[in-house]
Amino acid sequence: MPGIDECLTEAMTLPGARGASLVDWTSGLALGTAGDSPVGDHETTAAETAELARSAAEFDTFTAPGDTLSGEPQVEDLIVTTRAGYHVIRFVETSFDSSVFLHLWLDRDTGNLALARIRLRDMAERLVLG
Repeated sequence: MPGIDECLTEAMTLPGARGASLVDWTSGLALGTAGDSPVGDHETTAAETAELARSAAEFDTFTAPGDTLSGEPQVEDLIVTTRAGYHVIRFVETSFDSSVFLHLWLDRDTGNLALARIRLRDMAERLVLG
């Protein structure tokens, strides 16, 4: 089971990967980074994506009636498209009160969004924190 560095290294092997990070969405801090940052600074990117993730997790209006998980975000992932790329945010479920997510930044011309989403889900399931 991979740790943070191994997980981010694996994320960077995806077609079109430009940058990857593991972020605590409560504090906005990057717990690990690889590759480039869309704004040139991983800390700024972590804080900005954390705000987006926190908003989505706290304001989930797309939950089906009767769908309840023990306080965990109902959102699995977020995809943001820009003219130049894709940002995939995947929430990481853990046995403890987790508030972390994987963020992958893909080049729009060379990235494969469907593959990235599937592989990021698999990486999040295998990630070992601690």
